[in-house]
Amino acid sequence: MASATGIPESRNQNEGRGEDEPLLGRAGDASQQEDQGLQFNFVIGTAVIAQVGIWILTATIWASVFVQPLMLFSAHPLLNSAGILLTTQAILLLQPTHTPKQKKQGTNIHAVLNLTSILTLIAALVVIEYNKIAHNGAHFESPHAILGLITYILFFLQAIVGIAQYYTPGLFGSTENAKSIYKYHRMSGYVLLVLSLVTIAAATQTGFNKNILHIQLWAVVAASVITLVGVLPRIKKQKLGL
Repeated sequence: MASATGIPESRNQNEGRGEDEPLLGRAGDASQQEDQGLQFNFVIGTAVIAQVGIWILTATIWASVFVQPLMLFSAHPLLNSAGILLTTQAILLLQPTHTPKQKKQGTNIHAVLNLTSILTLIAALVVIEYNKIAHNGAHFESPHAILGLITYILFFLQAIVGIAQYYTPGLFGSTENAKSIYKYHRMSGYVLLVLSLVTIAAATQTGFNKNILHIQLWAVVAASVITLVGVLPRIKKQKLGL
């Protein structure tokens, strides 16, 4: 609509700011300001809620492990929980970025955090498999073990695709082709976070936890829900193609 001077009036200042619009809330509520460092992304918007949830979950697992005599198997829950903690931080760091500079810096650190997470999870897998072999234990029988194997495989595939599409886009034919699957990488990342939390919850039903660690299912579920309440509202609609 034109003003009395004949100059078109400014449209809604939020129009066209799809990448600034979170799944819940107003445009800019979960966006990194141009003069802010990446470190603020860990607490922007509802990230504080996510931090409370994931740190409670990690502390619950670590406390339950360290109050018992340590053994080789102890490294399995410690490493797994550390890996999920790192993955959550990687997600929280990258979510608020929206300018090219922020995205580049954020993606590089996101990749480092996730690579560290993958190495941690691989170490956790090696520990449990060595322990099973050493004690002639059954492999991949419980719901936790099956979910765990699926989660490990998906984490590995997620990392491979993520690194390839950003750092070697030529593998997809062109940079544009690589960018076209960014949204699927993001979607699968959120699904994988949920699957990881479900796998941890399933671990509370194993014999080792019931007899030794005594981590309560309700505690894991509560911490997981708090984590997701902090992470999911910060999802950017446009980044998922919505």
